[in-house]
Amino acid sequence: MIAIVEIAGLQYKVKKDQKLYVNRLDTEEGAAVNFDKVLLLESDENISVGKPYLDGVKVSASVVNHLKDDKKIIFKKKRRKGYKVMRGHRQPLSLIQIGEITA
Repeated sequence: MIAIVEIAGLQYKVKKDQKLYVNRLDTEEGAAVNFDKVLLLESDENISVGKPYLDGVKVSASVVNHLKDDKKIIFKKKRRKGYKVMRGHRQPLSLIQIGEITA
């Protein structure tokens, strides 16, 4: 069973027991979360598409860990002007494990 779920404004294709990095969720590590914004559900040969979301379908998951992504370097330069700026950024992430997809 495969579903396309909206998590924190982004869409992810998920299936049972999959581990997934998403933007930081406001829950504690080890806590269970439910996502009810399911856009598409594929089970066996049946495909259901929501308008925009499916009713009565939810995806349950648990938060495994909170962490930060690798550092991204942002470097700006204008030649012959003496302008150089270097900045870095680490995106906060949550590692979740998909539990069940219930229809």
